[in-house]
Amino acid sequence: MAKGLLKHQERQNALNLLGKDLTRRASSKCELCEASGVSLKIYEVAPVPSDPEIEHCLMTCDTCREQLTHFEKKPKHMQADHWRCLGKTIWGTLPAAQVMSVRILRQMSEKFPWAAEIMEHVYLDSEIESWVAKTD
Repeated sequence: MAKGLLKHQERQNALNLLGKDLTRRASSKCELCEASGVSLKIYEVAPVPSDPEIEHCLMTCDTCREQLTHFEKKPKHMQADHWRCLGKTIWGTLPAAQVMSVRILRQMSEKFPWAAEIMEHVYLDSEIESWVAKTD
């Protein structure tokens, strides 16, 4: 148990070293919903590399992080309306945000016509598409 805690703390420390660069990249806004003036924390996009990489990290607000937890564990508890913002995020230049946008919108498109409509117009390059398909 102590080894697991130590590994977790080491990873958190390594992620924290990326924090300043991530905050600068994000312009102090959530990189998924663009909320500003809120607390931001690092979220790693799967598959998570053995050593933290800035390209696999997003700065996310509490709401997005909570919803991402639901996405991973209890998709039925997701607040669909919160994710309407992904219609803009998916067209951004940040690959990690595009990957999460596609994953979420694909899942939501089964129940929500607005998500399916967004996905109808999306074109992904092969690198992003292959990342979307990978999980852990």
